[in-house]
Amino acid sequence: MLISAGLVAAAGCGSTARAPVAATSPAPAAPTQSAAPAGKPAHTHRGASRQSGSLRVLTEPGAGIGPVYRLITGARSSVDLTMYELNDPAAEADLAADAARGVDVRVILDQHLERDANTAAYDFLTARGVHVRWAAAGTTFHQKTLTVDDRTSVIMTLNLVAEDYADTRDFAVIDTRRADVAAIVATFDADYAGRLITPPTGTDLVWSPTNADASVLSVIGGAAHTLAVEDEEMDDPAVTSALAAAARRGVDVRIVMTADPEWDSAFAELAAAGVHIRLYADDSGVLYIHAKAIVADAGRSDQEVLVGSQNFSVASLGYNRELGIRTSDRAVVRSIAATLAADYAGGTPYVAAAGAGSGPSAAGAWCKATASVYNAADDENNVYVHSNQPYQSATASADGYSRSYQANGSGYALIYLNGPPAGARITVTVGAATCSTSD
Repeated sequence: MLISAGLVAAAGCGSTARAPVAATSPAPAAPTQSAAPAGKPAHTHRGASRQSGSLRVLTEPGAGIGPVYRLITGARSSVDLTMYELNDPAAEADLAADAARGVDVRVILDQHLERDANTAAYDFLTARGVHVRWAAAGTTFHQKTLTVDDRTSVIMTLNLVAEDYADTRDFAVIDTRRADVAAIVATFDADYAGRLITPPTGTDLVWSPTNADASVLSVIGGAAHTLAVEDEEMDDPAVTSALAAAARRGVDVRIVMTADPEWDSAFAELAAAGVHIRLYADDSGVLYIHAKAIVADAGRSDQEVLVGSQNFSVASLGYNRELGIRTSDRAVVRSIAATLAADYAGGTPYVAAAGAGSGPSAAGAWCKATASVYNAADDENNVYVHSNQPYQSATASADGYSRSYQANGSGYALIYLNGPPAGARITVTVGAATCSTSD
């Protein structure tokens, strides 16, 4: 699938695609592990930084953001950053300092959902000679990737948001494999220039919307003994079904997430199938599970991990620009598996609410809806619908405005509803189900 990146350039900040840095150029100094942030949760896995060959994994909050900062400040010729949300004064100052000393710094920021959050960084960087562009207006750029000197890429589950660092579980894989870095640079060049591209997969890259859905389902479906999972969302029926099927065929499936009633129907289905679920409260000072990682058959010859920016949602796997990496690198698998095991040990076992059904259709037709503002100036909304009503017409209505779209085979629909003012109550009908939301 191709993404159309009709990007808006910052005035006076155009930049053309760069020629690759020669193989003889010295690489940036390898980042070293920094001290963990003060006040990190006591149960944070302490094996925070593991390195193996051309891949190295950082576990947050234990590793600290220092290694990422040092890659930025160590740049010799170029820095490319694609970021869903950027609100880190230190990182922004480092990017600006790079530009001031002649490094070609290019940044793509999401505007589809996070334009308001990213505007301050956009303005700050643009004023200091950084080449900043908004990502395509019609696509959520949830990717979080840094590339330095066209030689080192960091594939992250984390946003560069300073207030999140101290108590948020995240991973970053530092990748120096030439095929991977070249694929990431080629995709960045196309996104930055507004060209259509099917992202190259390099050695082991997982891109949304091209191969992410198939990759996630392949890792889950291929597990023979164990599956360890962390994710921020559990909102894709195909993924939920695959995890449940794995448990039913005898795989030990363990899921760690932050508690959210929005995922309760999925949790009920998973628990009924024999999946073990541990949760953390969504409270200040408690470890927040923002990581997106699947580890299959850790410690065995066919072990593998998939880690990156992809959430378990139809939008994330099927529509957004996202990037992850799928690898059997032993040190990377071992490190992430150990973290997931420690987080599982520290979580609270999930207990299904009384009367919870064993699957999404146990209580009859149902739907859930969420909405976000796409373009506030024109009262345009994106309405995301999740239901057990596949191939049925889904209609979103509010304040006399209405728009319909057919749900797909998993009961999902994305409806573009134009007209209702911000905060309007939006009613959704899909097949025999009705639900509501507001932006």
